[in-house]
Amino acid sequence: MLFEVWAPLAQQVEILVDERTHRLDPDPSREGWWRTELPAPAGTRYAYVLDGGPPLPDPRSRRQPDGPDGPSAVVDHDAFAWSAPWPGRGLPGAVLYELHVGTFTPEGTFDAAAERLPHLARLGVTHIQLMPVCPFPGTNGWGYEGVSLWAVHEPYGGPEAMKRFVDAAHRHGLGVVLDVVHNHLGPSGNHLPPFGPYFTDRHHTPWGDAVNLDAPGSDEVRSFLTGSALAWLRDYRLDGLRLDAVHALVDTRALHFLEELSLAVDGLSAALGRPLFLIAESDLNDPRTTAPREAGGLGLHAQWSDDFHHALHTAVTGESQAYYADFAAAGPAALAKTLGHGFFHDGSYSSFRGRHHGRPLDPSTAPGHRLIGYAQTHDQVGNRATGDRLTVRQLAAAAAIVLTSPFTPMLFMGEEWGATTPWQFFTDHHDPELGAAITRGRRREFAGHGWAEQDVPDPQDPATRDRSCLDWAEPDKPEHRELLDWYRALIALRRSEPALTDPQLDAVTATAGGRTLRVARGPFRILANFSDAPARVPLNSPCEIVLARPGCKLLPGPAVQLPARGAAVLRTTDATVEA
Repeated sequence: MLFEVWAPLAQQVEILVDERTHRLDPDPSREGWWRTELPAPAGTRYAYVLDGGPPLPDPRSRRQPDGPDGPSAVVDHDAFAWSAPWPGRGLPGAVLYELHVGTFTPEGTFDAAAERLPHLARLGVTHIQLMPVCPFPGTNGWGYEGVSLWAVHEPYGGPEAMKRFVDAAHRHGLGVVLDVVHNHLGPSGNHLPPFGPYFTDRHHTPWGDAVNLDAPGSDEVRSFLTGSALAWLRDYRLDGLRLDAVHALVDTRALHFLEELSLAVDGLSAALGRPLFLIAESDLNDPRTTAPREAGGLGLHAQWSDDFHHALHTAVTGESQAYYADFAAAGPAALAKTLGHGFFHDGSYSSFRGRHHGRPLDPSTAPGHRLIGYAQTHDQVGNRATGDRLTVRQLAAAAAIVLTSPFTPMLFMGEEWGATTPWQFFTDHHDPELGAAITRGRRREFAGHGWAEQDVPDPQDPATRDRSCLDWAEPDKPEHRELLDWYRALIALRRSEPALTDPQLDAVTATAGGRTLRVARGPFRILANFSDAPARVPLNSPCEIVLARPGCKLLPGPAVQLPARGAAVLRTTDATVEA
């Protein structure tokens, strides 16, 4: 097997295999690279030794059987027996389901999660979006502190278990998307600095020095990140990647890293003959993120829409703190704007930021499926002080808006039945000082927002993770089963009616009145009442009810009586009349 490593800072590089060291030779064709060939079947453990220092894991390790600080292990990706060829599933028309392997089931493994795939197939979603699975310290965590960007967290089951999960998902017709973190690594277990300039002090992020995308040595760092992304798509047969916090990828080069990555992914898609896509998380509200490269954009295929979430959340809950302030001030009209224009902040003034924010998205040229729409995510639930979710009563109307929107809908695990289990922030750092610092920082952060410190869960307490596991007995309880049926019906309707997957934003008409919202999409009228009192919503043409929450009824006028927190999907009987 060929072992090769980029270590431009080293004068001598050795590899430790089976307690024996072997010298690596400089690669004459690539500056800073070292290489050697050794017999090493799958499972062989190894580590690199730089200039006589301590053994270090391979930066491109495919497996870390003992965690981020231990030796690496050889993986033979060609040895896995896939069930059948996978044609892929593209993003247009998709319904995503965000899933955290460690809390989707109490067991917290890929194999246990695979046993629940029939539930997701019956729900009607098209893709599972896995939260990060790269190795991180300890057993339990969100995964955003990963350090080995080519490997799979061993407590989840490691590389083979992930392949079994993806293969099982494919047998159910489900695509798989992976959340990857390129904007920072670690800090615990991060052994990259001795190898080379993976980070730069030219730029700083909330996590410290930025990943080096534009300083000397950045060519190899960009190749490292791109190679990792392509490996996930190729070796694990994934359909797409979600890129965490791309606004923290500071890059001053003429060819931005994200454009380079999108070009590489499109090239792999052509080579494999199946669709592949990239979804960005960005708080910039910049349409160039998803604009085609030939139009001067970065060429990513979609981006999360926090504006849509914030507008929907304030309409559902009435909350107005922090970044919800701008949306709460506008009421349901903020939601109406995002449905037709994609962004709420499109160059407008943001009182929360104290400045203007964003840039207009042209609704006539930007398809809505390039925006991911959701009522809940791991961020928006887990970054609340106690990880509380929306309730069954709140979710009924929210689901109607999300699942009939022009965006690509995404659900957060358990949302479909109104899970009552919280989803809290949890870590498992074995370094007692780091663990204590995280606990203090979390409690201090929320104390500044009025929470008593003792009420903020301790991230290091194993009970915090255990509370965050889904309760799979809940879907069989009447109130939860009724909501689950509502989600299934809405997804099935979306799948069967082209008007509800039409991504043309300027074809959407949304109007707010009080605490209600009326949306017109082709022949469909989607009505939602976010208040705790019944509401009468007038219509501009006769309609028939297609789907409705209990208590909805047609009235003369024409109009619809919506119960408190109710929602309905109607079809006009006179398609020539505008909404």
